[in-house]
This record gives sequence, structure tokens and C-alpha cells, in this order.
Amino acid sequence: MITFKNVSKTFTKKDSTVHALNNVSFTVNRGDIFGVIGYSGAGKSTLVRLVNQLEKQTSGDVYVDNHHLNTYTQADLRKVKQDIGMIFQHFNLLNAKTVYKNVAMPLILRKVKPAEIEKRVNEMLAFVGLDGKAQQYPNELSGGQKQRVAIARALVTNPKILLCDEATSALDPATTDAILDLLKKTNETLGVTILVITHEMSVIQKICNRVAVMEHGSVIELDSVKNVFSHSKTTTAKRFVSTVINTEPSQHVVQQLSYEDNAKVYRLFIEGNQISHEIVHDLITQFHVKVNIIHAFMAEIQDDTVGYLWLQVTGDHTQQQAVQSYLTTQHIQFEEVLDDARFIH
Repeated sequence: MITFKNVSKTFTKKDSTVHALNNVSFTVNRGDIFGVIGYSGAGKSTLVRLVNQLEKQTSGDVYVDNHHLNTYTQADLRKVKQDIGMIFQHFNLLNAKTVYKNVAMPLILRKVKPAEIEKRVNEMLAFVGLDGKAQQYPNELSGGQKQRVAIARALVTNPKILLCDEATSALDPATTDAILDLLKKTNETLGVTILVITHEMSVIQKICNRVAVMEHGSVIELDSVKNVFSHSKTTTAKRFVSTVINTEPSQHVVQQLSYEDNAKVYRLFIEGNQISHEIVHDLITQFHVKVNIIHAFMAEIQDDTVGYLWLQVTGDHTQQQAVQSYLTTQHIQFEEVLDDARFIH
């Protein structure tokens, strides 16, 4: 649906050159809710602006719904952009216009017939939960209601793609959850592919199926959301995950541990029906090892319940091999941490 191939973007300011994007390549599949996360200056907002050509890449190729944007004239681009909606952090509403007129504006600019405009606007206001708000003005609405107006405006033209640039950053947690639920509903009910730009890992956790982690203009990690949460490969991704899920024991807990020469520490990631497995009980009764639970944490990743479990297992070499074989046969993802768990941080 959206493909970036070796995309770079530089900005020249007086005597300096800023490399906003460096050789970025990935694809957002049709039907995805795809997240791009990174700290300020990572290049994520520049990236999303390439999709609707608010910015032009310096090099590389951008494809949207099989349209090679590099080769298109401005007239061609206008046609492609009709299939792309966008919402922003600060809503970008026209304060002097009613909610109705704000939502209707894209259709008015396309000279759609008034009867069709009225039908579409009313449908979209109902879809986003703003029945009865058509004649109010933006300054009479809450932040969450303003973002709902912005979403209705973005969807009124039946786009195939919705771009969300920090769309929940200005909202409180409860309102953020409601807007994320609406975005998920948009994806599932209307079939809209959504590209989410954010610096909040909780947003990725709640609605995205895949995620790209960006740093200094490059994609440093790209995987399913579940894999990034269970096996982050980069320090930056691990930091983001730790902001919403307590995946590791605290240093204080680690320092209280006692160690034996034949003890090993295992980090387990448990999902789905594995949550009900009696793992600790099985290890003790079947392999006669001593098990110390160092850390346990349960979390929700969209519709899945997952668990993070750290076990200190004491047993001889044969017992440790049996433990590892058991975890493998149970399809439980695990890894052995350094023998001295004081070094895990």
C-alpha cells in the first residue's frame, strides 16, 4: 500500500545540511495499522509527509497504492492524494466554521453536490460519535471532540489511507484511548490502511500490528508489534517498550538475589493459552530443580494477553538441558540471561 525504497531527505539551512532521512526502506501493507515511533528529531514526521508529498524526498522512491510518486505531475499527485486523509496533533480545524462546514470542506472544494455532502457529513459525524454537534464551533468542543471532527473530515472523502501525525499527543490518557478505539474501528469497519506517527509506545501497543523504530533518520528496527515487545533488538526499542511494560526486574531486586554455581537465569515471554500453563510447577515436579521467580508481569497487547517471567533455576547440567527442552517443546520463547543476573541492566 505504501512503500519507501532507499528514501533519503536532506534540508539545507544556511551553511549546514540536516539529514532528516537516511536510506529508509519498508512497506506498509494494505489493511495495516502501521506505527512509526522515535524520539524527537528521528525523522518520523518528515517520513509521513512524503506519503502525501507535502515534502519531496531528496533521493529514493515512494509508492502509494502502486503509484510511483516520483514520476507524477502535480495534477497526477492531486488525484492520488484524494485517497489519502491526514490528522494532526493540533487538529487544524477552521475555528470560524461550524463542525458541519469543517467536515464538509474537502467535499465543497471538490464541488460535490450539496445533497451528497449533507449525506456524507452526517454519516461521518455519526461514525465518529458526534451526532448533534454539527452546528457547534470548534472552540465549543473538548480536545477529544475536536480530534473526532478532524477524523470525520479526513474520512469524508472515503480515503484508502489515513495518516496520523502525533494525533493523540495533545490528549489526556482517557481521551487518547477513545481516539485509538475510533482509529481501530476505522481500520476494521472501513478497511482504511493507517500509518501512525508517534513517540508514545502505548499507542503502538494498543492498535498497531507492525512497527518501525526510527533513530537519527534511519529505521533501526522493524517487526510485528508482538515481536518488538517480546524480543527488542535495539536499545532504543527496549527503552520504548519499558515505558509501558515492566519487562525486567529492578536492580534492587537483582541485588537481593543469592547465587549458586549451578543456577541459571531465564527470561520467558508467554502468550495466548501459555498463560494458563503451570510452568513453575512443571519444572519443579518433573525435573527436580529449584525455581525462584525473580520477576513476573502481565500485559495486554491489543487482543492478546502476554507475560514476562524471569526465573532463576538451580540444577545440574542435565537438569538445565531438560528445562530448556521443556520450554522449547511448550513453544515458550525464552533466553538465558548471563549467569550473574546483576549484569542484566
